[in-house]
Amino acid sequence: MQVMIPGQGPITMSSREIADLVEKRHDNVKRTIDTLAERGVIEFPQIEEVQIETSHGRKHGMQVYHLKKRDTLVVVAQLSPEFTARVVDRWQQLEAERETFDPSKILESPAAMRGLLLTYTEKVIALEAKVEDMSEDVAAHERLTKADGSLNVTEAAKNLGIRPKDLFDWLSHNGWIYKRANSPTWLGFQTKCNQGLLEHKTTTVLRADGSEKITEQVRITAKGLSVLAKLIHPTARLIA
Repeated sequence: MQVMIPGQGPITMSSREIADLVEKRHDNVKRTIDTLAERGVIEFPQIEEVQIETSHGRKHGMQVYHLKKRDTLVVVAQLSPEFTARVVDRWQQLEAERETFDPSKILESPAAMRGLLLTYTEKVIALEAKVEDMSEDVAAHERLTKADGSLNVTEAAKNLGIRPKDLFDWLSHNGWIYKRANSPTWLGFQTKCNQGLLEHKTTTVLRADGSEKITEQVRITAKGLSVLAKLIHPTARLIA
């Protein structure tokens, strides 16, 4: 995890890192930060202009926000309210149990001991049933993420249950793929290739006049498809 320490100043976390942690789009994270800052809930963040390098050495600018620890936690709570609520509820439960728990009374009362054991037994049985129900989906996910090879964008869209055009648009607007000037070919950003989410396949095509043309195609790896399923279409049923 990248943490910026500008000299002797405060440690901050970037909006890109927050987006990765909560599996949200970077532009959505920045919009949430802007809203909270305008409402005075958090401080206005530091803004950094960064250069993102493509696989072919081209660069484009991007604005990244940097937040202190307290404001980062507020933003994450705003982006993932369900997760935050669960954490708060669990802490309240633990504190309540600590206030009322008396181990000596349990040891002195066979009925209380039986009740405690029964509660744990029921929890174990319920957990085993849940694990069994999830085993098929987990196995399919494991086969997918460990599979060799890759899919072109059209094939990946079929697996995700969306239109190829929609997937091309999403990948383009979210920093996965791009086109060179005056070129119809889509290419993957080097950062996504380095993460193992995309790869390129080069093929040689024979023209009608006998000359050869080298084409390059961006492809989505099994790992990339798994990540896209969470970001784009979490209810999609992946074809493993």
